[in-house]
Amino acid sequence: MASIVVTSGKQEGEYLPLGRRTSVIGRAENLLLQILDDLVSRKHLRIRFRESEGRYYAEDMDSRHGVLINNLRITSETALSEGDQILIGQTTLLFTDKDFDDRESALMHYKKVSERDRRTVGE
Repeated sequence: MASIVVTSGKQEGEYLPLGRRTSVIGRAENLLLQILDDLVSRKHLRIRFRESEGRYYAEDMDSRHGVLINNLRITSETALSEGDQILIGQTTLLFTDKDFDDRESALMHYKKVSERDRRTVGE
């Protein structure tokens, strides 16, 4: 399975196991992962699992401020890969192919990824 981990913003540290379904992320109260960010639309981002390909895809739901994956604005359904950074509003989400038992294990994974991505002076 796969998960989304909130890596910046008011809900930093929250995570959403994606399962093999379509998940919508945004500001609306009835969503599995509600993002409390004034620049996020009520229904901002759709993440869909395609069984035939065994992959997850992200799609902007006609949001006002758009969706960026790895700092590039997406304009159509886009395949997600391990470690992709998704920016909606002022909130950053990490896509991972991993599934977690609890919040703490999701945070440990995020910390390992951020340490690996951190560059030292001279690199």
